[in-house]
Order: sequence, then C-alpha cells, then structure tokens
Amino acid sequence: MNRICLDKLRRDKFFIERFGIGYNKEFSILGQGEYNINYIFNSKTYGKKLVLRIATDSQMDLDNQIKYEYKALELLKKSNRTPKPIYYDDRRKLLPYGFLIMEYLPGKHLDYKKDLKIAARVLADVHNQSISKTNKLIKPANPIQAIYEESLNMYEKYRKSKYIDIEVMNKIEYLLEKGKNIKTYDIGTRSIINTELNSGNFLINGEDQNNYIIDWEKPIYGYPSQDLGHFLTPTTTFWKTDVILSREEIDLFIKEYCKISNQYKDEKVLWNCVKNYIAINCLRGISWCAMAYVDYQNPDKIISNEYTYQKIKSYLSIEFLDMIRREYLNEY
Repeated sequence: MNRICLDKLRRDKFFIERFGIGYNKEFSILGQGEYNINYIFNSKTYGKKLVLRIATDSQMDLDNQIKYEYKALELLKKSNRTPKPIYYDDRRKLLPYGFLIMEYLPGKHLDYKKDLKIAARVLADVHNQSISKTNKLIKPANPIQAIYEESLNMYEKYRKSKYIDIEVMNKIEYLLEKGKNIKTYDIGTRSIINTELNSGNFLINGEDQNNYIIDWEKPIYGYPSQDLGHFLTPTTTFWKTDVILSREEIDLFIKEYCKISNQYKDEKVLWNCVKNYIAINCLRGISWCAMAYVDYQNPDKIISNEYTYQKIKSYLSIEFLDMIRREYLNEY
C-alpha cells in the first residue's frame, strides 16, 4: 500500500485546531484508487471520523483536480447519497498534492447478486438532483463521441509503447473500429453523473438503510443513461468482482431505476439509450487497461496495486477481448 508523508499536515497548527485532532495525529489508510489515496482520522471538532482524500493526479487532465471534486460533492449534498465535503486545500504546501476533507460513511461494497435494486434507487436519487445549468462541471456536447475519443487517446499510449503485444493490438483496434458506429441517443435532461460506478464505489447498508456512492473523481454534467451504461457494462462489473450481469439482471435494474427516476419511466426507451453506453464503455474500459498496463511498467509509479495489475492483464487477454466483441459489439 502506497503512502504519502503527512508530517507537515500533522504539525500544521491550523489543521490541528480546525479538525480537533489533538494528540491523535495518526491517519490510517482507508483505501486507494489509481489516482488518489484516502486516509481516515478521528476529529474532536466534528465528533466523528473524517476522511482525508489526496489526489495524486487527474484522470481528466484538470489543473485543479481536488477543487473540482470538492465542488461536485457540494452539488450533491442534498441527495444524502454522497459524502458531505468539509474543506479542501489546493495550495500544495502541506502536501505535494491537493487534498480535501469529507465525512466518513459506513457500508460494505455492492454485491451485484444481492444489491442491484438498492443500487438502482441510489443512482436514481443522485440523478434526480436538480442543479443549476451554470454549474462548472465538464459538459461534453456529444457524450458517446467524447468517450470514444478518450478511448482512442488512452489506447495511443499503449500503441506507441515498447510493451505492445501485436495480437492484443489487433483485437483492440478491431473493437475501436466497431466503436465508430456507436451513436449517442439521449433522452431526458442532464444532471450530475459519476461516470465510474464500480462496486467498490458503493457503500451498502441494506434495504431501507442509508446507502451511498463515494469516489467522485470524474463527475460530469451528462445524461443519466451514461452512468447506467457504465454501471452495467462488463468492464465495470468484472473489475472488483468476477460478475458479468445477465440481460435478466440488467432488466431488473432498469425496472427498479424507472420506479424512482423523475424523468425515465419507460423501460424500453431507457434501454435503447443505455445499450449504446454499455458498448462504448466496453471500449473505454479496455483502452484504459491498455494505458494502465504501460503505466504499471514504470517502477516509480506513485500508486500501484497487484490485484489491479492482474485485472488489467485479464482485460487484455485474447479471451476477454473476444468475449467483448462477440457479446457487446457485434451489432455495430
């Protein structure tokens, strides 16, 4: 598990007084992604545990990643489905990276076989949030085209690297060629969407309990169907688990979502939007893995995880790439 030196933060008078950490200056690792590290600590000021989240880089190529995340969490406060943001620091004086403080939320990771209905309700509540059209979120004009171009850019790092496998390259390029035919078909209105809805980003406490979505690293102002497509796509479900959802499970999820959604009521119409996002997110997931595979060859990589590395390699296997072509991109 990678760590960042927190000595300056531990000694900072403002931080100590602001969060009431007193003599308890220890931070415990809570979790990490590819671009962030999360610590947990006890705050006497707030009388509860809080999370210190450090952004080591930006997937979105933002100059100020941590401010973007903080402002997104502010937009979501009324949903009661996300962590409440408390403070952010983008000066890079106490730490070499921007960081924020947010509330700690309890819960276990989502189980696709047990929690699909809960996940549908949580997502619908988030998407139902009304936010001003003058928000500062990124707003792609053509969402599927934006994902496709992002996929091409990520794949390019692999294509130009010395770690390329010719057979894998040919498989990915065939899929990317198929992706040219995937079109945006959106209905409804835009809202804040997460875009990275793997099972580890849900905190589940059960039916009629408080259930949440955490990790708002890449929110945008987009259509909810994009989030649903990312949530349901095999490159997402298989990431933290070994699950690929059946069509029956997908239909169950969409049916439950439509019960709660304030703008999507027709399951068939919604599916016609979502299926294209499932396909394009397959391409994004594979292209990201190709890029990440190259990054993992760098011995100086700040954050690395053996489980993640093994998953990346499994996504780039011939068997997995053929399954994606056969099951999700054949119609395009």
